[in-house]
Amino acid sequence: MRTIVAQDVVSVSKFNRFHLLVFIWCFYAIGFDGYDIAMYGVGLPWMMEEWNLSALQAGAVGSYSLFGMMIGALVLAPVADKFGRKNVIVICMFLFSAFTLAAGLSPNITWFTVMRFLAAIGMGGLMPNCISLMTEYSPKKNRALLVGAIYIGYALGGILASLIGMYLIPLTGWRTLYYIGAIPLLTIPFFIKQFPESLSYYLARKQVRKIVEILNKVKPDGNFTETDDYQLHSAETAGKGFPVKKLFTNNRAFSTIAIWLAIFCTMMMAYGLNTWLPKMMQDSGFSLTSSLSFNIMLCVGQIAGTLLGGYLAGKVGHRKVLVSLYLIGVVTFIALSVTTNVALVYFLIFLGGASTVGVMNLGNPYITEYYPREIRATGMGYAQAIGRIGSILAPTLIAMILVTGVDPKLAFATFAVPSILAAIGFALVQEKYGSFDKVVGEDDAEKGSMKVGNA
Repeated sequence: MRTIVAQDVVSVSKFNRFHLLVFIWCFYAIGFDGYDIAMYGVGLPWMMEEWNLSALQAGAVGSYSLFGMMIGALVLAPVADKFGRKNVIVICMFLFSAFTLAAGLSPNITWFTVMRFLAAIGMGGLMPNCISLMTEYSPKKNRALLVGAIYIGYALGGILASLIGMYLIPLTGWRTLYYIGAIPLLTIPFFIKQFPESLSYYLARKQVRKIVEILNKVKPDGNFTETDDYQLHSAETAGKGFPVKKLFTNNRAFSTIAIWLAIFCTMMMAYGLNTWLPKMMQDSGFSLTSSLSFNIMLCVGQIAGTLLGGYLAGKVGHRKVLVSLYLIGVVTFIALSVTTNVALVYFLIFLGGASTVGVMNLGNPYITEYYPREIRATGMGYAQAIGRIGSILAPTLIAMILVTGVDPKLAFATFAVPSILAAIGFALVQEKYGSFDKVVGEDDAEKGSMKVGNA
């Protein structure tokens, strides 16, 4: 009888059709997550005109939505670690697509705010579970790039929302954005049929047949059978206990707080820009179409930062790349507050995308790998939830700055402060207490007898 450490089989596997299937679905789900988040800022100028909203009212609506995301991350991430990440992703996709459609049908701002809040609960739970599953099913050597790359979908969703704002909304109205956001509702049955549940979920519940089925897809020449020993007792023991408490045990408390600081500051920057960039550029003298083009450049920067950063993370180390990008962000935001050259503004917005959402995309797999597999959704979910507090504050804080009559470009300088604090947060993480899926060499894995340093 062979002794198999199932997660090690995944870690040393070679990328194949199974990995691609997981990637495509995570890419798709997070793509619509990015679309849903960006579309509020894109449609905001038209909404403010139709409902006669002030900047403070518009900022408050954005903050209520982000509060819903925080609740979704806090509640649904621990639920997923206990009852299945795939199951929770299905719930999240239903919530954000169904209530996004309802938001588009809203007769007034009160109804719209309630619908956006409910949709945001789904958005808040979606991201940590997609990250956890993509991390779990990615080969170790490709993990940083693959997990980061699913966030290209996030950026492309933002680009799609901006293009609709530039070319379709003037013809059809802002509600079109929300009707399109309901498309995932139609694809849920296909997702249920094709997407795998978490391997650690099956291990903890001793569902050997499912484990064998997945491992034979991960490694087709492995010839795994139900008679192999999958160390189910260890997996069952690891899965017991309250997941949130485990974030602070085994010397992880200090690093957990440091991670929360970094994500709080990162999401403050990311959502502040997503909500207000088109309006800030419009108030700086650019046309509405030109302002939305800056939003596209922001998304392109997010893609570039994710891909280049993911490649460099595998070469020089994840944390070095994260801290470096944050420091680039400090310089970028200060420069944005003083420059008047249009070409330079476009370039700086590009760097701003790389050093906010781009670095957030790279930070997520780093955070996920820091925690043991059985609490990864909880670790990621609670980091996201704390980050949502920053994202809740950002739209209103920027609105308060704008209503003072200050030059909108000067508001960019305020983003330098959270960028510095985020760099400090990741620099303080004690990596020696992290999991990071230490596995043995591939030769041993081929034999099916593997041991890990920290499961």
